[in-house]
Amino acid sequence: MYLKKVAIRNFRRLKDISIDFEGKETVFVGPNNSGKTSATAAIRSFLSSRDFKVHDFSLCSLTAINAYDPDSPTPLPCIQLDLWFHIDPDAIEFGTVFALATGLDGDFTELGIRCSLEVADAGELWAKYDQTFPVKADGRRKKTLVDFLALEGNLKAHFKTQYYSLNNSATGVVSTSLDPSEGKKTLRSLLRVDFVDAQRNIDDENATRSNKLSEAFAAYYQRNLEQAEAAEGAVAVIEQNNQNLTDHYQQHFQPLMGIIEDLGLPSHNDRAMKVVSTLSSEVALRGSSELFYVDASSSHELPEAYNGLGFKNLVFMAIQIDNFYKQWLATEENRPLCQMIFVEEPEVHLHAQVQQTFIKQMWKVLTQGACADESRPQLTVTTHSSHVLDAVDFSKIRYFRRVDLNDVGTGSTYPGSIVKSLKEFRPDEIKVGNIEVSADEALAFLKKYLRLTHCDLFFADAVVLVEGAVEKLLLPKMIDLSAGGLNSKYLTVLEVGGAYSMRFSKLMDFLGVPYLIITDIDSVNPADNRKGCKATEAGAVTSNASIKYFFAGSDLVSDLTTKADVDHIQADNMRFVAYQKKLEIEYGGAVHSFHGRTLEETFVYENHELFSSGALSIGKRIPADAAEFHDVVWKRIKSSTFKKTEFAMDVLARDSNVEGAVPWKVPQYIAVGLRWLEGRLNDQPVKGEQNA
Repeated sequence: MYLKKVAIRNFRRLKDISIDFEGKETVFVGPNNSGKTSATAAIRSFLSSRDFKVHDFSLCSLTAINAYDPDSPTPLPCIQLDLWFHIDPDAIEFGTVFALATGLDGDFTELGIRCSLEVADAGELWAKYDQTFPVKADGRRKKTLVDFLALEGNLKAHFKTQYYSLNNSATGVVSTSLDPSEGKKTLRSLLRVDFVDAQRNIDDENATRSNKLSEAFAAYYQRNLEQAEAAEGAVAVIEQNNQNLTDHYQQHFQPLMGIIEDLGLPSHNDRAMKVVSTLSSEVALRGSSELFYVDASSSHELPEAYNGLGFKNLVFMAIQIDNFYKQWLATEENRPLCQMIFVEEPEVHLHAQVQQTFIKQMWKVLTQGACADESRPQLTVTTHSSHVLDAVDFSKIRYFRRVDLNDVGTGSTYPGSIVKSLKEFRPDEIKVGNIEVSADEALAFLKKYLRLTHCDLFFADAVVLVEGAVEKLLLPKMIDLSAGGLNSKYLTVLEVGGAYSMRFSKLMDFLGVPYLIITDIDSVNPADNRKGCKATEAGAVTSNASIKYFFAGSDLVSDLTTKADVDHIQADNMRFVAYQKKLEIEYGGAVHSFHGRTLEETFVYENHELFSSGALSIGKRIPADAAEFHDVVWKRIKSSTFKKTEFAMDVLARDSNVEGAVPWKVPQYIAVGLRWLEGRLNDQPVKGEQNA
């Protein structure tokens, strides 16, 4: 048995989301404030010790609470958590969960339970609110109903957790109310959840005794004391030490006892005094033990606070996870059938190599010395680390995305989140010219690429797909010069070439991330598409597979260059495809047409003054005649001796901040794309796929 899926409603950013879990490990990823922590907080609130606060309700729910009318049939909102479990009907566990089955004709391989924080008595709540904040003469109240519920104890007094069994049927999900005490008992028998929080506070060097790990080791040992063999050994050691200390006390307190006897105490009728050591094994470990690090060669000991934060963080997580697992296994009566351990941001203080092996190492901790048939917990890891993702299969990723949701009640929008399971992602088959890529091949390519590049795609506000190294090197400066607002956004830049950006389009659309594609027109001779030619040559066509894919219908350069900027905005304003176009440039006192086929060529045309003056160079003399200039640049850029990366580094090395220096210009086709992306992120938020 394992937890298969949860649904969360009306909790913070999570208006209505569903998350499916893997049998072993699941990874939550997404930008900051996308709802990852909210999802774990909702589960913790229903299954652990966290109390609900009124502001745990989603924004539209808070609006609905304030708009509540006791004379209206519209009920007060509730926060809900549905937990669905995969059940093996042939296993003994089915008897435990049979109470959730409301009939004999349902699907018994998947049963669920709903936890719902809802108002216990709406009439009583309204009466208390009306008494505390009555209507004033002007028809208003001093405080809203949300303000009333925010007062200490009010939410807990008026909102209670109710439980419902959930069953799938031909007509949909059937929910049946459970007695609250029985519902809580059933839930506890099904699932135990534990949390390794991100804020582990193991780096308190200012404390007189930084002993977070020491306390963890002590807690671990104390639980072992519950085992008879360990307890007996501990007691024997402590009793021997107690005897030694008692003998020590008797020797050193003897002079003091003699002084007391001279005072007539005790009298001959009184008992004699004796100082005895009464250490217990539990107290001795908790209060008198501390972790030290010992150098193997010199035996020098260093206190816990003197070791690296990464080391301490890793050890602390291992101890906690193992502790939680052993507690679950050691539960003798009514042990929950499954366990989920949430680990938040394990990458804190860990270097990249350890991050990559973290999940594997935690499974090693859980399985070391355990029997093969013992139950295993499920791990859910929340991370911002692309290195942690490297070790996880694509299908185990759950992507949290910030969106604007529509409130059908008010017509307004508010910030929310949705969750995408990468298990459901399936790319399209690609057919462009003589290029054919099956869906399986496209998926395999994406998995391999994202792993090889340690991609931070899942944490980005937007993505820029570039042709090659030159674009990637120059992009930060291009952003500074043409779209500075992007510097406050989290961009992922992927170097994918001209033939592969189309393979990313379906993934970008699935994730809902705005993306800019910067690629080359790559003009070739129509009679021989292996032979490059000037983009101005009559009948020239593009050899760029991605341009052909995104602009299906014509591969003529002359057609592509006439497209308006709006034609480059695609996928419902989520994608912009930028490539070189014909330019009218003043050269030698007259206006001439130039059209580069690559970034380097276009860059030279648009910055010809810098190359003519010698401020920048392509390794060839720049002629005064425009036609000759066009020919020289075209031939030089396509030659095998032209080093593109060196060209980019020379451009970056030129300090345009020096007084009197003329800054270089961002190629127009790139500047237009960057400005679209800047406006897209600032002015047009992503819309949610569901209504509130």
